Amino acid sequence: MEAAPLEREKAAAARAAVARVRSGMRLALGTGTTTAFAVRAIAERFPDGGGITAVASSRVTERLAQELNFPVRPLQGDDVFDLMVDGADEVTPQLDLTKGGGGALLREKLLARLSKELVVIVDHTKLVQRLGERVAIPVEVVPFARPVVEHRLKDRRFGTRLRVDGPTHTPWMTDNGNEVLDVTPPTPVENPRLLDSELKGITGVVETGIFCGLARRVYVGLPDGRVEEILPAHPPTAAA
Repeated sequence: MEAAPLEREKAAAARAAVARVRSGMRLALGTGTTTAFAVRAIAERFPDGGGITAVASSRVTERLAQELNFPVRPLQGDDVFDLMVDGADEVTPQLDLTKGGGGALLREKLLARLSKELVVIVDHTKLVQRLGERVAIPVEVVPFARPVVEHRLKDRRFGTRLRVDGPTHTPWMTDNGNEVLDVTPPTPVENPRLLDSELKGITGVVETGIFCGLARRVYVGLPDGRVEEILPAHPPTAAA
């Protein structure tokens, strides 16, 4: 599908999610092209900031918010957020997610776990039955350990591709100073919780883009202009 209709789907889903934002909220902001629609919608809805306290998951999102004169601040040790708005690369019927296309998976997962509600916005192409059907799973790794991590994954018949910076062809670096391996399982993922645990059991893996039990609702932009809201069968527990 051409890009323009998908962009409209993302924008519609973002507007639906932003309708949940209230003045004075503590807000966490994800990263990616879809989340950017939400950041713009929030800035438009609250031109004076609305008394919102916001933390961004990446320098890219932080810069966008600042360009829109929407205030963001650094993460604090006692932060708990009322709402996090973020995108996803894949969404299953159980609301398990593949995330990290924008490279902010560690910060996004941390903020999601600190949030009482994670609201995800996607276009319809992101819906899958199992993770790993349409995109690779990002894995953030310590640069020194990356060759060992690659070797361990290849032993398990996982495809691995080092994410590189386009202009320089050097390893693309996260805001944390780590590298990203885009990992393709030999078959779509039957048990994402187990795979997440197994990947993080490899020394040198910092975090994975598998998000299980974190999303409370997903807004899906559809080709006909409607937005579908998907809720989990068993809502996750509230943030501690």
